[in-house]
Amino acid sequence: MRNLPDTAKINKQNHLEIGGCDTVKLAQEFGTPLYVLDEKTIRNRCQGYLKSFKKYYPNTAVVYACKALCTAGVLKVVTSEGLGLDVSSGGEIFTALKSGCDPKKIYFHGNNKSKDELKMALKAGIGRIVVDNLQELENLDEATKQTNTSAQILLRINPGIEAHTHEYIKTGTIDSKFGVPQNEIDNAVKLARKKKLIRLVGFHAHIGSQIFDVKPFVDEAKLLLSLTLKYKTEEMSLGGGFGVSYLTSDEPPSLDLIAKEISQVLKNKTMAKLVLEPGRSIVGNAGVTLYTVGAVKNIPGIRKYLFVDGGMSDNPRPILYQAKYDAKIANKANDKPGEKVTVAGRFCESGDVLIRDIKLAEANVGDILAVLCTGAYNYSMASNYNRVGRPAMVMVGGGSATLILSRESYEDLVRNDAVL
Repeated sequence: MRNLPDTAKINKQNHLEIGGCDTVKLAQEFGTPLYVLDEKTIRNRCQGYLKSFKKYYPNTAVVYACKALCTAGVLKVVTSEGLGLDVSSGGEIFTALKSGCDPKKIYFHGNNKSKDELKMALKAGIGRIVVDNLQELENLDEATKQTNTSAQILLRINPGIEAHTHEYIKTGTIDSKFGVPQNEIDNAVKLARKKKLIRLVGFHAHIGSQIFDVKPFVDEAKLLLSLTLKYKTEEMSLGGGFGVSYLTSDEPPSLDLIAKEISQVLKNKTMAKLVLEPGRSIVGNAGVTLYTVGAVKNIPGIRKYLFVDGGMSDNPRPILYQAKYDAKIANKANDKPGEKVTVAGRFCESGDVLIRDIKLAEANVGDILAVLCTGAYNYSMASNYNRVGRPAMVMVGGGSATLILSRESYEDLVRNDAVL
């Protein structure tokens, strides 16, 4: 199944196994809900990007979009494969530096970076600051003077390109909060080039997320190439947004095809560095979330519910984006699917539904449900709604599991409370 981690298989006990680890035993050892990440899948995706793009366009750099999943353990893996990091907050910068990433390989994004975050980035020697608007350019100019530090920037532009994805994750259309409008690019370039401690090295654009069509990326590459040639800059970043298989019916294009089509736009026309910022497509399919079925509720003629011990606080994507997921009963992994059920969470919201109308093997109280393709935008968007602690996370590989994120305790939940 293309939406499972690369190492997934069904073992002799009819249990789902990932990275050589029995997921049922993982649930017993670490508890549920539990985020499980397959190290080999992450490494395979990192290597896939580097090999595919460097084959067609050698001057390519790949930086992992930390917003998809940012923990020190994950960042250590992706940087060990040669990737840089795309960060979008002071917290992500702090985590990246703590994980040992070379600051020169970090790109700092965001449409409203604070002045303190800009100073933090300058003092840390962050390689590129991606300037999102004219006010930020002025704020950065001020910060460079105050810190007596220079900055190399990419100017983020609004490409005005329509990509077929959910409305909430489109970023490249004209009506977007991100990027300098195209009719203001000339002015932005002139202003940037007047700043004594700021050097414009290139342009950045991003058209959205979970995109299966190659054409919007080709159009984006053509636009960035035209700007690169016009303003004689040396770097262009296409951002990320490459889709992954949440469902078996999802068919994203191969990395080789994406690399070939984009590179054909650039070859023999520029020597500029091409930068890519994949996030979801690095970690999405590497992740599985394990839950325990706590109750089964059958409403005759209407719906059968499976209630699990997690939900919208550890995976808000279904309620935010109407995201769809696939799942398996981990302890009955090879059993044939039976009747349709709806997987609902434990939280006090009627909309707390993880998967609606999915055919699963017959489920009973105590069974372990594995929801697939949860590596991206699950933990990173998790909350403490209903004062429930966020789950633990383990990295699996070679038959062993390493805890890379501890489960939050009740004490963690009140740690920052100020009692009057």
